[in-house]
Amino acid sequence: MLLPVAPNAFPVVKFDTLSIVIPVYNEARTIHQILDLLRELQLVNNIGKEIILVNDCSTDASADTIRAYAARYPEMGLRLLEHAVNQGKGTALHTGIREATGDYVIIQDADLEYDPEEYNVLLKPILKGFADVVFGSRFLGGNPHRILFFWHSIGNQMLTFFSNMVTDLNLTDMETCYKLFRRDIIQGLKLEENRFGFEPEVTAKVARVKDVRIYEVGISYYGRTYAEGKKIGWRDGFRAIYCIVKYGLLGQ
Repeated sequence: MLLPVAPNAFPVVKFDTLSIVIPVYNEARTIHQILDLLRELQLVNNIGKEIILVNDCSTDASADTIRAYAARYPEMGLRLLEHAVNQGKGTALHTGIREATGDYVIIQDADLEYDPEEYNVLLKPILKGFADVVFGSRFLGGNPHRILFFWHSIGNQMLTFFSNMVTDLNLTDMETCYKLFRRDIIQGLKLEENRFGFEPEVTAKVARVKDVRIYEVGISYYGRTYAEGKKIGWRDGFRAIYCIVKYGLLGQ
């Protein structure tokens, strides 16, 4: 007969640094607020934070706002990388991921739709030795979720369904921003998508990593409207379908 295992009997993975990659495009209005949250954030086990911001040729004061913040709080060690021309969110993520030096890497949008306090929730299956990759699902659990955009919600569910069909995963939220990766895994992927196609592409490619362990945990979602700065549109949904076919079904 199998006996129950005490919670403290699970192996504990210890690591030093979490790299936080933030793509930035015209986020001068909110970037200081997300940086405030990251500055105040205490990660479990005293894990350190490497914060990498990639300014994708913003036309507002995003870069100046970040530089001023970095000068005010030098102890944060903020790293600002800049694109000379606008290349898209996906390319900004490629740049940040390539430069990351932490043991694990997490994606953070520059707006206020996702709460960094929940990093510790995503880290839990990593630290217990269960996971190599963790997705934060906006559709799991009883966390706060702003009510917006019925057709966006249906679209997200359909894209996740189609992605699951070709990857043989059972995710509930493939399009989520919060994805946490072991650094060697994410840096070992050849990523190509320049815009929001990053999400289905990275999901398809990480699903093919040999023996990878993927987990999903519930997170909150404080969505914003287009008037508040939301950028993704219906064209990106069609691109996501293309990416699901290209990287998932055809395995490119």
